Amino acid sequence: MNNRRNFIRNSGLLALGGLVLSRKGYAAFLEEKKMHPLGLQLYTLGRVIDNDVRGTLQKVAEIGYKDLESAFSMKGGYYGMKPKEFAALTKELGLSWVSHHTIGAPFKMPPGGFKPPAGADTTKQQPPMKFPPMMNLKENHQQIVDEAAEGGVKFLVCSSIPLNTLDEIKEAIEILNRSGEAAKKAGLTFCYHNHTHEFESVEGQVPYDMLLSQVSADLLKMELDLGWATKAGADPVALFKKYPGRFPLWHVKDITAEKQAPTEVGNGTVDFKRIFAASKDAGMKHFFVEQDGAPNPLENIATSYKNITTKILA
Repeated sequence: MNNRRNFIRNSGLLALGGLVLSRKGYAAFLEEKKMHPLGLQLYTLGRVIDNDVRGTLQKVAEIGYKDLESAFSMKGGYYGMKPKEFAALTKELGLSWVSHHTIGAPFKMPPGGFKPPAGADTTKQQPPMKFPPMMNLKENHQQIVDEAAEGGVKFLVCSSIPLNTLDEIKEAIEILNRSGEAAKKAGLTFCYHNHTHEFESVEGQVPYDMLLSQVSADLLKMELDLGWATKAGADPVALFKKYPGRFPLWHVKDITAEKQAPTEVGNGTVDFKRIFAASKDAGMKHFFVEQDGAPNPLENIATSYKNITTKILA
């Protein structure tokens, strides 16, 4: 009996020791690459955060995340708060509010409305979605920049903008140039976040390349969504080599092989070890876990955190 107890105790100590060594390996990797600790894009939390902002952020901190990137909230504003209020809350909880997402043009409801995210429980009745007013860079770029600066974030990110025709791309370039100039004056770094359509040819041209080549690097950097880029057939490492230093932010997103949908980081098909090895070429400083339509957000981000710190960056 004593031998069995000793075996169980020692096995537990070995497992704990392995986790500590992995965490040390993760910390050493961050130091070597001059990167900040693991961050979270709050869009991943869906309506969970709007139901209890403080409580949800406390759980995020307990999991181990340090950096935050905010996004649209159904409560309006910054999860129902003013920029300084939200900044004070995150600081109180030991978190760092690094970046904020905003849209590039007026929001339009997709044809047929919103579909439930992959994995959602469609047997439960969901209340209709009523959106609060949403600012956009086309109409409100100066106010958006001013509020981001007031909150003390370092980065302002255009999360999406219409790019379906050459005329839309031309207008997008004008909006991004104007917003980038305002952000630069306010001491912010302005970035663009991709989905998959940026890599789809429009009249023989690739929108992503057009944005990078037609907006000055002084005014526009990129937040590369590794999952969407991979799904679109783009190679993140090749992009880093083609446009070195243009990618200070990353969305660390994984994609399933079967449904080609977001999943927990480390449980899909994206080759993160290869991508992180090229972080210096990218100029990456911050990276944020994101899982669109996460079915169990807090459980999902805990799994992603564990996989990143004990496997991918160990």
